Amino acid sequence: MKERDGIMSKDLESGGSPTATPSRTIDEDSNELSFRAVAPVSITVKDLNVDINIAPSRLASFAKPFVGRKPLPQQDRKPILKNVNAYMPAGSLTAILGSSGSGKTSVLNALSHRVSGKRLQTIGDLMYNGSSRLDSIRSAYVMQQDILLPTLTIKETLQYAAELRLPPPTLSEERQNIVEEVILELGLKECANTRIGNSIHKGCSGGEKRRTSLAVQMLSNPSVLFLDEVTTGLDAATAFHLVVTLKNLAAKGRTIICTIHQPRGEIWNLFDHVLLLAKGSPLYSGPACQCLSYFKDHGHTLPPFVNPAEYLIDLAAVDTRSVEAEEKSTARVSRLIQAFQSSPQNGALQASKEQKTLGRVDPTDSLVMQHHAPLGHQIKVLTGRTLKVTYRDPMGVAGSMLETISMAVIMGWIFLQLDGSLSGIRSREGALYTAAALQGYLVLLFDTYRLTMDIQLFDREYGEGVVSIPAFLISRRLARLFVEDIPVPLIFSVIFYFMVGFRALASQFFIFFGVLLLSQYIAVNYASLCVAVSRDFATASFVANMGFTLQSFGCGYFVQANQIPIWVRWLKWTAYVFYATCALAANEFIGYTSDPTGHLYDCPAPGGTSNPECMQYSGRFIVESLGYPTDWIARPILVLLGFAISFFLGAGILLKFWKAVIGVSKAQKDDTDYSAGKEELIARSADEVRTISIKLDDYSLDIQTRNAQFKKIQKLSILKPLNTAFQPGVLNVIMGPSGSGKTSLLNSMAHRLHGSTWTAYETSGQMSFNGAVPSKKVVRSITSYVCQDDDALLPYLTVRENLRFSAGLRLPAHMSKHEKYQRAESVLLKMGLRDCANNLVGSDLVKGISGGEKRRVTIAIQILTDPRVLFLDEPTSGLDAFIASSIIEVLRGLADEGRTLVMTIHQSRSDLFKHFNNIFLLARGGFPVFSGKGSNMLSHFASLGFTCPTTTNPADFALDLITVNLQNERKEARSRAKVRSLILEWDGQKSQNLEKATSHIATPAELGSLARSMTPFRIAFPLLLHRSFINFRRNPPSIIARTTQVLGYAICLTLFFAPLKSDYYSVQSRLGYIQEFGPLYFVGVLQNIAVYPDEKAVFYREHDDNAYSVEAFFLQYTLAELPFEIFTSLLFAILAVFAAGLHRTPSLFFIVAFNAFCFVNCGESVGIIFNTLFNHTGFAVNVAFVILSVANIMGGIMSLNIPAFLQAFNHLSPIKWGIGNLAPYTLHGVTFSCTEEQKLPSGECPVPDGEAALELYNLDGNAGLNLLAVGVCVVVYRGLAFLVLKARRTKWAWRERLRGKASAEKQPEGIS
Repeated sequence: MKERDGIMSKDLESGGSPTATPSRTIDEDSNELSFRAVAPVSITVKDLNVDINIAPSRLASFAKPFVGRKPLPQQDRKPILKNVNAYMPAGSLTAILGSSGSGKTSVLNALSHRVSGKRLQTIGDLMYNGSSRLDSIRSAYVMQQDILLPTLTIKETLQYAAELRLPPPTLSEERQNIVEEVILELGLKECANTRIGNSIHKGCSGGEKRRTSLAVQMLSNPSVLFLDEVTTGLDAATAFHLVVTLKNLAAKGRTIICTIHQPRGEIWNLFDHVLLLAKGSPLYSGPACQCLSYFKDHGHTLPPFVNPAEYLIDLAAVDTRSVEAEEKSTARVSRLIQAFQSSPQNGALQASKEQKTLGRVDPTDSLVMQHHAPLGHQIKVLTGRTLKVTYRDPMGVAGSMLETISMAVIMGWIFLQLDGSLSGIRSREGALYTAAALQGYLVLLFDTYRLTMDIQLFDREYGEGVVSIPAFLISRRLARLFVEDIPVPLIFSVIFYFMVGFRALASQFFIFFGVLLLSQYIAVNYASLCVAVSRDFATASFVANMGFTLQSFGCGYFVQANQIPIWVRWLKWTAYVFYATCALAANEFIGYTSDPTGHLYDCPAPGGTSNPECMQYSGRFIVESLGYPTDWIARPILVLLGFAISFFLGAGILLKFWKAVIGVSKAQKDDTDYSAGKEELIARSADEVRTISIKLDDYSLDIQTRNAQFKKIQKLSILKPLNTAFQPGVLNVIMGPSGSGKTSLLNSMAHRLHGSTWTAYETSGQMSFNGAVPSKKVVRSITSYVCQDDDALLPYLTVRENLRFSAGLRLPAHMSKHEKYQRAESVLLKMGLRDCANNLVGSDLVKGISGGEKRRVTIAIQILTDPRVLFLDEPTSGLDAFIASSIIEVLRGLADEGRTLVMTIHQSRSDLFKHFNNIFLLARGGFPVFSGKGSNMLSHFASLGFTCPTTTNPADFALDLITVNLQNERKEARSRAKVRSLILEWDGQKSQNLEKATSHIATPAELGSLARSMTPFRIAFPLLLHRSFINFRRNPPSIIARTTQVLGYAICLTLFFAPLKSDYYSVQSRLGYIQEFGPLYFVGVLQNIAVYPDEKAVFYREHDDNAYSVEAFFLQYTLAELPFEIFTSLLFAILAVFAAGLHRTPSLFFIVAFNAFCFVNCGESVGIIFNTLFNHTGFAVNVAFVILSVANIMGGIMSLNIPAFLQAFNHLSPIKWGIGNLAPYTLHGVTFSCTEEQKLPSGECPVPDGEAALELYNLDGNAGLNLLAVGVCVVVYRGLAFLVLKARRTKWAWRERLRGKASAEKQPEGIS
């Protein structure tokens, strides 16, 4: 028992009020935060109107002819806010209330000047102490999304935030004290040293992340604090305590403005002012104390024992669940809007004069205007933070080091100890190009991807005036100076230089290293510039790839500098790869030698440089044949330094003036009336539904962690042994504070916990369905799961389309298309989604429906399937009180039909508690506190001396009771002792409180028969293909990215090589031209990275729901990409054959097109393989690009003497077979001329014709077989990609079977 007490002391949750009955006033025992005084600010809003231009963008208009969309006659401007007036005095807490989509967030965005862009138009007056300038005051904004660094702990996050946000006069000790105080105030003490985490690596709970986001903004010590849904995701006790904290901050002169969805009754009493919205118009704006009397005067009296906030939100909501309800509620809302517009209260707000404010703020006031720390301090803090984030991302660092070492070793092996023969000289040129260009290209692509992730935090901090652009850019380089920037080129140089056999002179080695070091900095700074152009990886990678293509062509290796067409020859002077290759070539072939002809290689003829036959073995001849200056070493190094600085400055300028703008979706026109006759769900009686009871017997969950040597080092207990039952036909509710294990319990029961290399989830005890232990397959097929996030929604589909396609993919095959659509429409109406049915869902880059609407769509998709068991994780989180009530009504209807519903819930309306038939309470650490009928919960606690007042929400009372308050030692000791006693009391009587399951005991066969079948391939595949087409055609940037990568590359290729000539120099140019087909391999991977990770996430979620098979998704993805690959390959062939000057024959045209298609398709397959194998996309990018780079080097032109082992590996590369057929087809019959100086003593040209060139480069093989081999590679690569994806999605089943065999003797018979 003492041991259990110790565990409880460690694990109990934080963040609630210390007594059973929360106070309705500010807690007199609250902590004093040591923030410095702020300048008081009053805000006046007059006639605020916001509308948006929803006309299609130029890009969308351009894409319409290609996707077959007809323009739809719609209004170009949509009103968001209409005639909003408000007064928010200093020292007040203002709540903005309203249903989802009412404009709450839009008001906050307007007040905080976060609405910007050409499409948005804001009219009206926003005054801050009489000034229209927001930058005249210190403000902070807590967004709905938690943008935090996942590898930092909560305490580290706040320490860095304090360093950046607290005013510069604040001392280090003050900052540390304030951080500790904020951690205590927000109940983050117990998780302070827990990492934030993300979807891959579990860290803090959602509620803890929400509080951390608030803490970060509090540390800015603002005069005005804007908060968007700050209590979403928090339990009722923590939410109450948080609002008390906000009230305390307001009482000290700050202006606090927040939107809130479901405030508990005690929170209402803390509001000073209220703004109630409906459809963007105010229903009331004024003091909270006058609000209820105002509505009473208009015929709406608050009933007894009803939460005022819930009542007002219900009053402002339009009920779209039926035609009658919508007409009635719309009329009510319209009357209230008109009443307030003509009311004296609104008139007073419009007539308010500036003397009501506190006066204009002096812009020279350092306390107000100083938004961020000095530049030097910012650089210091950001460098430390970036360094810590970097080394805590082992996969990212490992990927970078793996790429460097593997590239150096493999490339060094390919070019191992080159001799001085002509083929050795050609390979030496290829080795120099590899060092100068290819290594930097891989760094460029990896850093571009990584920066698209990191830039989100910078955008937030820069927008808040916390971080400057120079500090961000400089700190990234300083932090990685000794982690990547110097080690990467140094490691590559040491390995590659000596393996190849370059001259073993210290001076030449350090010149080689210096050039690579500058190339490293050019690559990372160019990546910053690309991401400054676009935050989207597809666009940023396009800019990076096209930029590097110009660099590669202009460097003079593939096409000699003097062979580049005159109209683009000047571009070589803008190509940093040209200068890098010049420096390396001069360093290797000429160096600091006294011989004017440079170094002489292994000429077989006697006489040395005096013999004309040895001319082509001399360094000067080699450099001149490449078209490079012969005396360039120092000069190009200085130019490279200039490039690095220019890209750095260019990135800063673009970040300053090229603003990232969020797009706005446009509603899709649909005039069909889907509502008639579909207002009710098709109900079935309980007798028609075979019910399932779920029972947990000593069910526990642990996480086992491993170190780098894969040894078990620590076991963390998530859930203590649980004994409870979840009954069919009723609502089974799991409640508890944030971090108590509610979501972990649901994920474990639904078999949605997936371990990793370093962590493994271990369960013990037993979970039974109707007395039998089900297998994982059965659990997944008879249950549906509503997750907290909304990742499974496709952003470019409308709400109706998401539901329709989900109905088609999830409902039984025997239902007709019409029946499935009818089911989707009825659920849409029941979930109150009719008003937004034709709106696009949206994404981070395109504004769509609101967060609450997304939540309802996610729930609607899961209840479409008519599941026997439905798990719901926070189904009402992010929803307003009215919608939350309607959701619970729908769930009750499903339960009444005999289904088993198990859901977690944080904040519950007071009138919903009576519907919670079974309640399971968990305390911090996964300790059970109560399990049984909801009607028995209050009597249970009353018997222990804790009586719930009649005016208190029972759910809030219970959460207050089992939450530990860590604000100070006295509160903590008192509340911890109380919670410990409740846990021990329940532990002693749990066996007698656990009710027996009422359902019969099922046989394995009977339970297995309830399993929901996966949608057949013949139905799922066409639906997936249709869905993918719609989602893609509405995303013009993706269309442009998919088509312009290949097309842009073809244009660059043609510009630099056309027209192909037939002189001696053009031998290398023609072969270089063929070699440059190889980078299409990279294009395929880049296109995959831009699309596949998001589609994979949706597929994983739907496959977990047993919706459709791996085969259906994989074939859909493959067929969806094929039209783009075929179309762009044909365009590539038109330019590559007809414009560049190859043999203009139909056969060669289709051969080139076929090879281009194969390269891109194989690249897509490689992307699928590595993005499936690794969840860390950055690591997958590095590994994939190393393999692609090796394949390009071994293609047959850049290296002529490949070791036997690598030659065997090379047989797997499509580049080998592609060049192996393209070279013969393009060079046969070509005759090369040469000048008298270039002729051999025999009078012949060194390379007289195409056949000689093929023989020189060992490319005189069977072209037809090589062409066939390229096609075989396409099939093999795609087949391997399918097997990897199939194995990835079924390996858990294999592991389950292995575990099942090991535990067969310990458990009852399972259902397979």
